Amino acid sequence: MHATPTPTPTPRPAAWTQSKLTAVNTPIRELTDLSPAPPPNTIALTIDDGPHPEWTPQVLDLLAEHQVTATFFIIGTQVKEYPRLARRIADAGHQVCNHTQTHPLSMTALSAKRLRKEIVEAHDRIAQVTGVVPTFFRSPGGAWSKRILDMVAEHDMLPVDWAVDPRDWTRPGVARIRKVLVGSKAGNIMLCHDGGGDRSQTVKALRKAIPELKARGLSFVAL
Repeated sequence: MHATPTPTPTPRPAAWTQSKLTAVNTPIRELTDLSPAPPPNTIALTIDDGPHPEWTPQVLDLLAEHQVTATFFIIGTQVKEYPRLARRIADAGHQVCNHTQTHPLSMTALSAKRLRKEIVEAHDRIAQVTGVVPTFFRSPGGAWSKRILDMVAEHDMLPVDWAVDPRDWTRPGVARIRKVLVGSKAGNIMLCHDGGGDRSQTVKALRKAIPELKARGLSFVAL
């Protein structure tokens, strides 16, 4: 049996009652997939692949400036290397979630043993470092299988994908990233990155897109 991590989940600010943790057959892509659903005109910004010593602090400063709460899907090896940054994310009131231990892009091809290692080691590392037991999981590259979904549910997490993807990791340009983000609608889960490479375009695009989305009457919520 897998031992439960020792930290107690730290409550996070939310505009609605925390989602019920139940097994699902498909990953969550919209806020309306959650139960209960958040209030109308809400949107979620999710940020993957950190923490990163250069880009994560810039993203956190930007979110603080605009009073935005986000959801960070963090990697276990990055948490081990940058524990203070991982704690800073959580202490700032953002949601911290499981994005595997080493970010393998071949998740569906992994053996059951390796898959469990990727999910469980990250789960425990995040809990031990931040004091928050992850309640959401995102598979690298959006790769899912029944085995992955079952293992995620076994550890009381919900699987999360996204509805809006500017593919900022390809560095398509600030204007392109901003355009895709600004096209988001209420209920969308947006995907951006603070790790995995040069994220200067992402930071600049978010600096432009966040005020525009808020000006349309959209409120940012964590999952």
